[in-house]
Amino acid sequence: MRPIDLAREHGLSTQAVRNYEDAGILPPAERSPSGYRLYAPRHAAALRTFLALLPGHGHATAGAIMRAVNGDATEEALRLIDGSHTQLAGDRRTLEEVEQALRGLAAPGEPERGREPGVTFIGPLARRLGIRPATLRTWERAGLVTPRRDPHTGYRSYTAADVRDVLLAHQLRRGGTGLRQIARVLDQVRSAGGPEPLQATLREWRARLTARGLAMLTGAAALDAYLTVTAADTAGTAED
Repeated sequence: MRPIDLAREHGLSTQAVRNYEDAGILPPAERSPSGYRLYAPRHAAALRTFLALLPGHGHATAGAIMRAVNGDATEEALRLIDGSHTQLAGDRRTLEEVEQALRGLAAPGEPERGREPGVTFIGPLARRLGIRPATLRTWERAGLVTPRRDPHTGYRSYTAADVRDVLLAHQLRRGGTGLRQIARVLDQVRSAGGPEPLQATLREWRARLTARGLAMLTGAAALDAYLTVTAADTAGTAED
């Protein structure tokens, strides 16, 4: 097969196919006497596998998985897949924390933020979310959260309500929401005393997580088929 034969099946350009080979996503192609690339069924299977992995793992990780498989580093490919699943599980936990936090929003007339228990500081909070303290300071400058200062140390102190706002901001940032929009949503949540402004956003984010999980299953099936192809090719080469 020629590059154009692989490209047509997926609506790609021939240059994209060549780029995928150069990046190690496709195995090295044989060359004709005149120097043209010649692809075999294994290359077509590799391209289909990469495109199946993309929706669940993203371009960088999908490419790294293919390079690992093509380099006979199956354990590395599995490690990368485990990482994607771990990230997805973490996103699900974060979403569940946000939903739980929303259910615990104080209704109008309940105690003010400053009287709420559970004060924490910027370092532990950043570690809990897996972000840098500088990110929390950026969110503070953007008006997403306004922690108080400990009167003795001067450190930022986050009440339970502040933590709730940070969790909401963190989840929305994962969903691609801009800081200005997050600030507006948080203002609406505080003024409304309830989670209604966020329900649609959280439903959309849950749907995206579900779609990504299903895409990972599709990618896993394609990768399993590709591993079978590569094993057969390797066995055939050994017999030759």
